[in-house]
Amino acid sequence: MKVILLSELKGKGGEGDVIDVADGFANNYLFPQGIAVAATKGNLKQLEQRKHNIATREESRIAEANKNKEILENASVKVEARVGEEGVLFGSVTAAMIADAINEQVGLDVDRRRIDLKGAIKTAGEHEALVSLYRDIKATLNVLVGDAASFAAAADEDAKAEADAEAETAEEVAAVNEAEEAAADAE
Repeated sequence: MKVILLSELKGKGGEGDVIDVADGFANNYLFPQGIAVAATKGNLKQLEQRKHNIATREESRIAEANKNKEILENASVKVEARVGEEGVLFGSVTAAMIADAINEQVGLDVDRRRIDLKGAIKTAGEHEALVSLYRDIKATLNVLVGDAASFAAAADEDAKAEADAEAETAEEVAAVNEAEEAAADAE
């Protein structure tokens, strides 16, 4: 049976696409959920009239997905979990936990079903997760897993390293200023 999609259907197509599906799938799932309508002559004529609006919405969705991809690929999210001996977690980190961390730390609302972990995360440390944003647009997200104490220690080390870098920069600036003053006195 040929149907016109009213919204994206994973693996089949996007809004406005005409696809061929099994009769039962169309009658029992697509039509009741409002995901598709039958591809009748009248519906196909309406589709032709709506093509411009669909294309405009598609462009905005792709632009939004590309913007979110850039944000996610430049971000690292921290997920707190109970860590036992030798860095093994009590349980595992789930896609829902990562989705919550993205929402809190990055400010993007990502559906947990769009996060692919490539297997369960059962150890502390750095892991990658693949986030499907829209159709073929996917972002690789860096996920840091650990307990609150390890994150606090890492934050302290980062603050100390930053303070050391600022102190070195201040010393270098003072040395340059002294050299400039000595050069000005020599003239």
